[in-house]
Amino acid sequence: MSQWEFLSNFFLYLVVTIPIMAVGIFVFQLTTPYNEFALIREGADADDPRKSAAAKAAAHDLGGKIIGLAIVLASAVYHAVSLWDLALWGLVGVVFQVGVFYLFEWLTPFRVISEIPKGNVSVGLFASRLSIATGLLLAALISY
Repeated sequence: MSQWEFLSNFFLYLVVTIPIMAVGIFVFQLTTPYNEFALIREGADADDPRKSAAAKAAAHDLGGKIIGLAIVLASAVYHAVSLWDLALWGLVGVVFQVGVFYLFEWLTPFRVISEIPKGNVSVGLFASRLSIATGLLLAALISY
């Protein structure tokens, strides 16, 4: 394969993965009744410790979902036999991240969707790590 073929493959796979990341972020925001980016932006108000904590919790939660999806996409890029295969596994990654969020919401004795806006950073951190673990597991399953 020539350098131009490698470069064209790079751009083709990039053109597929970036929109999947954008769709994932959009879908992740639909799963919560609050706007993560608004909470993060409002966290710049250093005079209100609750807003600052809510921003941290939201950033951890959303950031973990994004990292988890990126891990899935990285594995899909590596193992994909076609662009359609990559797109399929990327969308499966989005669905599983959302599914794990709802499972987490259902199984815990607290409501994630109410704890994060209240500034419970521990819940945001735990949700983040759960999303990253989900991404790692799904990435391994893709390679099997």
